[in-house]
Amino acid sequence: MQAPLAFVSMGAFFIAAKPFELKRSEHISETRINDRIRVPEVRLVGPNGEQVGIVAIRKALDLAREADLDLVEVAPQAKPPVAKLMDYGKYKYESAQKAREARKNQANTALKEIRFRLKIDEHDYETKKGHVTRFLSGGDKVKVMIMFRGREQSRPEMGIKLLNRLAEDVSDLGTVESAPRVDGRNMVMVIAPHKSKSDAKAEARKASTDAKGRSPEVKSRRDRVAAEKNAAPEA
Repeated sequence: MQAPLAFVSMGAFFIAAKPFELKRSEHISETRINDRIRVPEVRLVGPNGEQVGIVAIRKALDLAREADLDLVEVAPQAKPPVAKLMDYGKYKYESAQKAREARKNQANTALKEIRFRLKIDEHDYETKKGHVTRFLSGGDKVKVMIMFRGREQSRPEMGIKLLNRLAEDVSDLGTVESAPRVDGRNMVMVIAPHKSKSDAKAEARKASTDAKGRSPEVKSRRDRVAAEKNAAPEA
């Protein structure tokens, strides 16, 4: 039966409009195991990944019970569906652990930006290079931008020379991902780090732990030196 039309008033006019209809929710399929697998036969895979072959569902369930395992449908779209013998509870637990660990170690690489002037002095260059080094060491990409002023725009080769110098100076930490290119009145280059963000964080945590572990030893050595000085006889 068709839904009745609703009339919406707009001043002196009436507009016929269909009432809002809720979309039917999509069916979310779940992994079928054991008696919930309702097909006549399956392509059976053993617990160690061995191919058993196509067997009747009743036989597959009997094999699962004999091995004290579950029959898990792993490829429902296949013809016939593929099912595997496994400990489903253990499988779900390990999958959840892996997903949790992946989320824990997940880190998004940021794009940092450093701006140079074409006629930069050596001190400023070393300072900005230090920033680039720090960003790359932390696992972040760096967008290096040279801003041209006035007649400097007619000397793009000087910008390329400066960017290539920087890329060479930090080559042990990163590599050029996007070669120098002109972007309006600027010249841009992107340097990507050799190591990922997660690896950089792991190394930083390890270095911090090692430093804390060495602190008592350094302190005790200082204490021993101080004690030896205090114990030394006066001349």
